[in-house]
Formats: sequence, C-alpha cells, structure tokens
Amino acid sequence: MNAIIISALCGVVMMFSSILLSSKLAIKNVAIMALVALIIANLAQIYGWYSVQVDTKNMLAFSSYGLFFNNIIFICTIFYFLLSGREIVNVGSDAAEYFALIFFVLCGVSILTCFNNLLMFFIGIEILSIPLYILTGSDKKNLKSNEAALKYFLMGSFSTGILLMGIALIYGSTGSFGLSASGIKSSVTGVYNVGILAPVGLVFLFISMAFKISAAPFHFWAPDVYDGAPSVFTSFMATIVKAAGLFAFIKLFSEKFEDLGPSFQLLLVVLIVCTLLVGNLTAVFQQSVKRMLAYSSIAQAGFMLFSLYSKNELAKEGVLLYTAAYSLATIGIFSILAKMKDYSFDGYNGLAKSNPILALTNTIFLLSLSGIPLTAGFFAKYFMLLSAIKAGCSLALVLFAVAFAAVSVYYYFRVIQAMYFKEGDANTVEPVPFSYNLGLLFLAGLIIVLGIFPTSLLNWYYF
Repeated sequence: MNAIIISALCGVVMMFSSILLSSKLAIKNVAIMALVALIIANLAQIYGWYSVQVDTKNMLAFSSYGLFFNNIIFICTIFYFLLSGREIVNVGSDAAEYFALIFFVLCGVSILTCFNNLLMFFIGIEILSIPLYILTGSDKKNLKSNEAALKYFLMGSFSTGILLMGIALIYGSTGSFGLSASGIKSSVTGVYNVGILAPVGLVFLFISMAFKISAAPFHFWAPDVYDGAPSVFTSFMATIVKAAGLFAFIKLFSEKFEDLGPSFQLLLVVLIVCTLLVGNLTAVFQQSVKRMLAYSSIAQAGFMLFSLYSKNELAKEGVLLYTAAYSLATIGIFSILAKMKDYSFDGYNGLAKSNPILALTNTIFLLSLSGIPLTAGFFAKYFMLLSAIKAGCSLALVLFAVAFAAVSVYYYFRVIQAMYFKEGDANTVEPVPFSYNLGLLFLAGLIIVLGIFPTSLLNWYYF
C-alpha cells in the first residue's frame, strides 16, 4: 500500500512543481528525489518498518514477491531518469507534467503487483495505460507522434473493451470478482463446473492482455507506436510498462489457468511460438534501429511467457532476473539512441571511433539482450528455459526458443558491426557529458555483475 499511495502523491507533487520551479533541471532533480522516497517507502513495507494500513476488503494482497518486483521497477526507473532525464525535459514545455504522468504509471504498476480482485486488476491496467496515451503524443509538432498516440489510444480502448467483456462474463458466471477459481469444484470428480461464460471470459482476458503486452498475433500496434512516440518515452513503454503488464498477465492466469484446463496450455504455446517467430523474423528486416528494438521487445515477451507455462519457483526467480536484465539493457540502448542524429543502422557507422564509450556500453547492452554469457540476459533466458523444462515443457518448444535466440544475435550484431567494422561519421545530437558516460559505464557494469552473479539479485529477494 505504501508504494500505491506514495507514487500517487509524487505524481501530484510533480504536477505542482511546475508552478514553483522554473528550471527544468530542478524539476528533474525533484523527480529523482521523489523516486528515492518511493523506493524507501516500498522497502519500509517489505521489511516491516512501517506500512500504511488500509482495509481493502481483500481486493489487494501484498506479498514479498510483488513488493520486490516493485523495487526492481523503481530502481530501473531511477536509471531511466538519470540517463534520459535531459531528453524527458526537452520533449516539450511541460516537463513537470511528463514526470507526473510517469509517477501515475508507477502507481498503476504498484496496483498490478498486488491485485486480488478483477476490479483492482482493471483499475491498475487503466491507471497504467491512460498516461501513456498522453506521453506518446507529447511531441505535438511531430505528425508521427500524433499518429502513434491516436493508434495507441484506439487499440488500447479496443483491448480494454475486450477486457471488460471478459470480466463481465466471469462475474455473470460466478457472481464474484475474486481471483479464486471461477467455478465450483465437484467433490466427486474434482473437476471445475464452470459452464461456458467463465471460460469465454477468460479467453477474452487472455486476448486483451496479449494486446497489452504486444504478443503476436496481437502486436500490430506496437511497432508503429514505439516508432512514432518520442524515443525517451518509447524506452519507458518498452521496459517498465511491458514488464509490469507481463507480471500482471502471469499473476492473473497463474490463478485462473485451471478454469481453461488443457486448452490453456495449448493456447499459451501458440502465443509463445507466434510471438518468438514474428518478433524475431520481422526484426531481421528492419532498417531503423528504433523499429528493430520495437520488434525485439515483442520477441522478449515471448521468452517471459515461459514463466506462465512453468508456474514453478524457478520461473518466479526468472521473472525477477529477466525484468532487471531486459529493462536495464533496453533503457541503456534507448538512452544512447536518443543521442544519435540518425536512427538507421548506417547512423551508427564508425561510432567506436567518434565515441568509444557509447559504442562499448551499447555493445554490452546488445549482448545482454542477445543472451550472451557473462551478461545478465544469459541467465535470464536460462532461468526461463530451465523452468519450462522442469515443468515438463516439450523439448521441441525449448529448442525453438533457443533457435530464435540465435536469430536475435544476427540483428543485434548488425548494430555492433556498424559501430566497429564500418566506416562512417556517427554523430550525436549534442556533446555527451562526462557524467552521462559515467552513468552508462555503471549500468553496463551492473549488467555484467548480474551476468556473473545472478544470485546477488535473488539473494536480496530471499534475504
């Protein structure tokens, strides 16, 4: 409850900070301090120092797992503010409002990690989504940004309608919004007697959440929205927001999967296969690094969905590690992308000569997304695949995922090839300050530490 209340209050504080502060740099610093306060408040609830007591009538259930996921999200957001804060305040004249919207998104994230009721699930999704429509269209003078915002709003509204229909059907079948089993288990057969409404409602929920996390074949909005939105907000959408959506998806269907029986696993396998296939193959043919990263984020969602298939302790650990590895690496890549004048692959030609630190750190981030050993991304993928094998997953599906992880190496290495092995004059929009290079090096070092000692993150969760 601490994180929900403090993140909402931080959003309100940022809204009023524009009245009191004229300096954009000061506004950014206030946002960073507010985020530190949010982390401390979340830690206070984890370790029992202090927790705001609110009777939610069992609609929210706070677990150490959900609270720890919050901490990972908040820490990743701090790196996002530190590396991309300058780009956030330069998008337009409403710098304080952008930070306020981001804090409201974090409020939605905090609800999605602890919901115990379909109504709270819906509220969390909407609090998460609505600010993003505004952030996507924040570059008002850019037609691509306006188009992306309209497309995102229309597709988001459509998927929300499907979500509400699913919730209504489940309520009509059971008379409850709770996350307990949607039907009544027979004492004789042990089978759920759910009728037709609850399974159809769950399929609607499944489709809606597949839209939200841009899993294939419900991914068509994502590349255009990610490409049209300001790069600094694309970074936030592709990391923090996607990770929170996947966490909510996994939490919801870990509770509800029994109502769909064996058909659920088949549905999930089809979704994983389509997501890995479409995300990776389409990324191969992109000429824009930004658009390539949009498709690669679709493929990364396919790997995270293995944790829903597994539903074991290893999968839970894998979600935490994957969230940290993927979010940190992608935030780093997008922060460098925002500095580049040209978003095409050719725009990176010769970057190693003109700015070796940008090239080095970008290489480490790309290696992590590829799943190369000694980076956090390797163990993130390893945990996902191992959890699936332990859960009895078909070896063919695991080998399929490994094959497409190899495909991803090709398009990630195209950027590395351009930086180190092609002649060119890669230029940044403005001179890169020393503090920014230092932040990138620290982030790259953290990814390597997690790649060598993945238990350092998991030990923090357990102890």
